Amino acid sequence: MGYGDGQAIHTEPLIRREKPYQYFQPNERRAIFSKLYYFALNCDIKYKSFIFHKSEYENNFKLEARMARDISAFIRDNLVYFQGYEKMILYYDNGQHELNRILNTVLATQLTDYDVRKVLPSDYRLFQVADLICTLELLKIKAESGQLSKSEEKMFHSKRELKKDFLKGIGKKEF
Repeated sequence: MGYGDGQAIHTEPLIRREKPYQYFQPNERRAIFSKLYYFALNCDIKYKSFIFHKSEYENNFKLEARMARDISAFIRDNLVYFQGYEKMILYYDNGQHELNRILNTVLATQLTDYDVRKVLPSDYRLFQVADLICTLELLKIKAESGQLSKSEEKMFHSKRELKKDFLKGIGKKEF
């Protein structure tokens, strides 16, 4: 992408103009975001996002239980699809330990063969695509509730343009 060898694109810091993007002009940051977005559109992928609001649960145990139930139900409801693959691989970057534990447990109980690999985001483009999709899903929630930050508004110009230029296209990849 002309950004630099061995660099992973992290979309939230890119939008907020944080390191290592603090010296990039707005049009340069949007160009990087757009290139990753169009790469994602050209990938043969489907995604499923799960939205959980921590404030709706009285403690982390209830939140984690709900996450495990929802993810497990999704895999169970789509088991034929997942069994169409020889092996499932969970790529993990050493973040969100609770989520990793939940995914390991759910995959172990729902699928017969899966593997876990610790990775560096810079080594896997699809890992960066997953980061992009999570960011876009969060932006969709924020746009719907009128809570886009100044950095987000500057990057995407308006809620309408965010939806038209990014959310509509990536939504076609949703499982």
